[in-house]
Amino acid sequence: MTFLSVQNISKSYPGVKALSDVSFSVEKGAVHGLMGENGAGKSTLIRVLSGDQNADGGAIYIDGVKQDYTSVRDAFDAGVIVIHQELQLVPELTVAENLWLGRYPSRAGVVDTKQLVASVSSRLEEIGIDLDPNAKVSSLSLGARQMVEIAKAVMMEARVIALDEPTSSLSSRESEILFDLIARLKAKGTVILYVSHRLEEIFHLCDSLTLLRDGRLAAHHPKIADVSREQIIAEMVGRELGNIWRWRGRTLGPTRLEVSGIYGSTLPQPSGFSVRQGEILGFFGLIGAGRSEMMRLIYGADKRHGGKVTIDGVDVLPDNPRASINAGLVLCPEDRKHDGIIQGRSIEENIAISSRRHISPFGLLQLRKEAALADRFIDRLKVRTPSRRQDIVNLSGGNQQKVILGRWLSEQGVKVLIVDEPTRGVDVGAKSEICDILYELAEGGMAIVVVSSELPEVMGISDRIIVMCEGRLAGEFTRDAFQESEILTLALPDKNAAKNP
Repeated sequence: MTFLSVQNISKSYPGVKALSDVSFSVEKGAVHGLMGENGAGKSTLIRVLSGDQNADGGAIYIDGVKQDYTSVRDAFDAGVIVIHQELQLVPELTVAENLWLGRYPSRAGVVDTKQLVASVSSRLEEIGIDLDPNAKVSSLSLGARQMVEIAKAVMMEARVIALDEPTSSLSSRESEILFDLIARLKAKGTVILYVSHRLEEIFHLCDSLTLLRDGRLAAHHPKIADVSREQIIAEMVGRELGNIWRWRGRTLGPTRLEVSGIYGSTLPQPSGFSVRQGEILGFFGLIGAGRSEMMRLIYGADKRHGGKVTIDGVDVLPDNPRASINAGLVLCPEDRKHDGIIQGRSIEENIAISSRRHISPFGLLQLRKEAALADRFIDRLKVRTPSRRQDIVNLSGGNQQKVILGRWLSEQGVKVLIVDEPTRGVDVGAKSEICDILYELAEGGMAIVVVSSELPEVMGISDRIIVMCEGRLAGEFTRDAFQESEILTLALPDKNAAKNP
C-alpha cells in the first residue's frame, strides 16, 4: 500500500530548473533508494519534502493525505524528518540537549538536566547507539555527530525519514548499527528514503529505487532485485563509464614531500613518510585511524609537538597554514562544510579568495580578474552552476568539492596537494572527473596525497598505499602488491594488534 506519494514536483531557482515533474511512490515499511549525479536534484527534492523549500508545482501525499506544509515545522508535524549530509546540530550543546532540543523536561520553568540525561541514556541504549549524553557535540568525531542526527530522527518517531548519504562519515561498526536501525524502523512501518552513491548499500538495503538526471526522472524501479549495477550507472549518468578510476602510470621524480617524526596531541605516535614528484600516495584507514589528524598536523592546522615537514628539502614552518600555502602545500579538508567552503559567499569568491594576494596585491580587489579566474576553473572542473555568482551553499556536495579544488588549483606554485575524502558524497561520474584532474596534476609533477575510508577508491587511484590503524602507520603497499584482504587486515584494530604487538 502506497504511503508516500510524490507527484509532479517541480522547482526552479534563478537560472536553473532544479526539478521538473518528478514523481514516485513508496509503500509503507519500505526502504526507497534515491540516486543521481551531483546536481541531479536529489538534495532539492528532499528539501521540498522536508518543508525547507516550497515546490513550484506538484503535490506530496502521506498516507493518502495531501501535505500543504510550507515550513520544516509543518513537515515535522506530518512525521517527516530529513537527516542532511551537512549536519544540523548545535556544536556547543551536549548530545542530550541536541536530541531533545525544544522539548526539554522542566520543573518550575527550569530545565531538569538529570531527567534529560536519564531519558536520553535509556533511549540511546534502546536504540543501540553508544554515545555519552553529557558530551558536547563539538568534541565528537564527524561519524559520532552523524549518529546523533540519526538517533534524533528515531527518537522523534518519524513516519518518513530521509537519509542523505548517511554512512559517508560512519565507521563500519556505526554503519552496521544504522543498518540494524533501518531494519527495525522498516518492520514498524516507517518509510525510509535512502540517498546514497554507494551501490552496495542500495542493493543491500533498498526495496525500490528512483534515479534522477538533470532534475528529471531518469528511471524508477519498483523492485531493486530486477536491476543490475551496470544498468543503474548507465541510467544515472546517461553513459557507460566502465572503470571509473582509469589509473594511468607516470614517471616519478625525486622526493617532493618528506614528513619525519611528526606527532601532536591528536596523533601521539611519531610518524613519517615521503611522496615523490608525480606520485599519488593513498592513505587508507577506518574512521578514527588518525588519517585526517596527521594531515592537519602536516598542514599546520593543528599544533605539532615534534617532527618536521620538508618540501623539496626546505623545512616548512610548523603550526602555520599560511607558511604551508606559501611553501606550496595545500589541504582540501575532510569536513568541507565547516573547514572548506565559505558559506554565504559566491562560487567566484570561494575560488578566488586564496589567490587575492596575487591578483590584488595592494588590497584593491581586481574583480574582472577574479571573475575570469572563477570562470576558468568552473569550466575546467565542470562545476554545475548557472552562474559564478551563485551562493556556494546552493551547490551539491560534489560541486562544492570541485570549487574547493579550484581554489587551490588557482594558487601559484602548488607542489603538494592533500585531498581528504575527495569524493565523499560524490556520484560515480564526478568521481571519474576528479580522478582525471588528480592524474593531470600528478603528471605535471605535483605530489598528491589522497586520504579515504573507501578502499576501492584508494586502490583505484593510488600508486602506493599507506595503511593507518589507531593513530599509527600499520603498513605500506606498492601498486603491484595491492590486495584488498591484506590492506583491510592491517586497518582492523584487533587483527592489526595481533600482527604488530
